[in-house]
Amino acid sequence: MIIAAFWLLAALLFALATRVGSRFGIISIVSQLLVATLALPLLMALWVEPAWHLSGAQLVAPVWLKNLYSLAFALVLGHILSDVIDLRLDRRSLQTALPSFCLPFAVGLACGFWLLPGETWLGSLAIGLVFAITAIPVLYLYLSHIGYPEAATRRLVQTAILIDLACWSLFGLAQGSLNLASLLLPLLGAGVPLLLYAIRVRQPWVFSSVFFALLVAAEHYRLNALIYGVGYLLCMAALKVPFIAPVNPRLMKALQTFIAVPLLLTYGVVQIDVHGAASSLSGVQIAALLLLPIASKLLGNWLGLSWLSPVMAPRTRWRESLLLNIRGLSEIVFLNLLLQQQLISPAVYFVLMLMGLIATLLPALAGLQRLPIAPSDARSTCVKP
Repeated sequence: MIIAAFWLLAALLFALATRVGSRFGIISIVSQLLVATLALPLLMALWVEPAWHLSGAQLVAPVWLKNLYSLAFALVLGHILSDVIDLRLDRRSLQTALPSFCLPFAVGLACGFWLLPGETWLGSLAIGLVFAITAIPVLYLYLSHIGYPEAATRRLVQTAILIDLACWSLFGLAQGSLNLASLLLPLLGAGVPLLLYAIRVRQPWVFSSVFFALLVAAEHYRLNALIYGVGYLLCMAALKVPFIAPVNPRLMKALQTFIAVPLLLTYGVVQIDVHGAASSLSGVQIAALLLLPIASKLLGNWLGLSWLSPVMAPRTRWRESLLLNIRGLSEIVFLNLLLQQQLISPAVYFVLMLMGLIATLLPALAGLQRLPIAPSDARSTCVKP
């Protein structure tokens, strides 16, 4: 009972922060990251552990919670992967995406191998992908709020989709390479849209509902959910079947904002001994994990935009470099996946989450107008260019 009370308290804390943040023009994911990096560790250290005598391991032990986590993870991952179906491959987006992905990925890979020698090769690969990732939903919200030109918005969002598709696909394939037999079921699941189309199913909601149902099953049974999810949506895109949320978009957004994302963040953070995490990494390692992802991503973005348009004004190039460095929701899901599979340590998880918060706040801190207000959050993420 006391464990359930803690999770209810955490949910209320996130909801309060989201509401208060909206009053100051801060989108929900930024408010939630602030709670996860500042408030939750204090709550654990000052109250839950000394007064309730509960450890992080005890808080995440109940079976009902693990099942709820699987549902929440599938919901948020499905929302992110659904951007795959909006991909419109063109030369301009590809020119920006290649350096924006390759340079931070190479830096992250080197950081994983040389600065974190205890990581496995898959863990080092994953760190490289975290360095490269861009958060599509948060980027689109920001561009919509500041009234960015429609053509430029479409180009930047398509660039972000390409980068994220590369990150999720590479990690899924790398996982699958460890056990080729484990790829069979996810690949069969990815082909379900072809089967539905063959039996003359044409309603988009059927395709989308089956997608989420199988994604929950893949997560629950620890199958390769990434290969399944990306493959399924690519099949839908090839068949030109639009993706439709299986429930009302407003309800889907509310479930994601007030239940799924707070659950994912809390599930990861409560397992971290912040004092122990800080002492397990050297100052050089912490500085590298905080600064190198942002610096390498900004440089990669700058090179990509220079390749795209050598005559682009430096001010515009700098602005778009900052925008493509936004992390947010995509990074949270990716980090939770890595922590759950023990591919990164809790200390690395916490520092990279803090890095994601800083990167997401950078456009606002650099004066690119304020972050979009929370009420537009519910409308904008349902419509992408």
